Amino acid sequence: MNLGADTIDEPVPAIPEEPPFIPTGATKPQLSVPQPDQADRLPRRNVTGSQPAFWWLGVHGGAGETSLARLDKNSRAADHHWPLTAAGSVVVLVARSNIPGLRAARLAATEWASRSLPGIQIAGLVVMADAPGRLPKEIRDFSRVVGGGVPHLWHFPWVDGWRYGHDVAPEELPKEARTILEQIHLAVTATAALTAK
Repeated sequence: MNLGADTIDEPVPAIPEEPPFIPTGATKPQLSVPQPDQADRLPRRNVTGSQPAFWWLGVHGGAGETSLARLDKNSRAADHHWPLTAAGSVVVLVARSNIPGLRAARLAATEWASRSLPGIQIAGLVVMADAPGRLPKEIRDFSRVVGGGVPHLWHFPWVDGWRYGHDVAPEELPKEARTILEQIHLAVTATAALTAK
């Protein structure tokens, strides 16, 4: 067989470095969802100046938004307020892995789904372990129901150092937690790209 200069190589298909990150829940607000009652809504705050790549929004006190924000200098804790900006905001909801925390997350997801928060895009919900060990089935099941109202759901494992008020560097986190942070970054990037279109 003659492989002279006239031979044309077949193009090699490009293989993406990362597989596509596919949402598992609602990706945008919906027409038929009513707003929660005023008492059940999170407060809103107009934010100006330099903006982070995304916000951690604790949907109740003690959710863990500040601990997560310390892990990433490109993010910021929203102090339990919807961060309203001129350019729009990408938000990751944060709740504890207990029934009251998940109820608060459901209300926040409903408020977002009601189309009452212009410019807010939710990348997902992080359910922070409220105790070491496996979640009870009832809480696991309820978190899946609540997680269906947002694009992604992550279960962040227990970090013992946070119980004592210690700062924990990302590289000191359990491997599962580091993997979840990587997944959150992929989801935030995908959400921001959709917002820019």
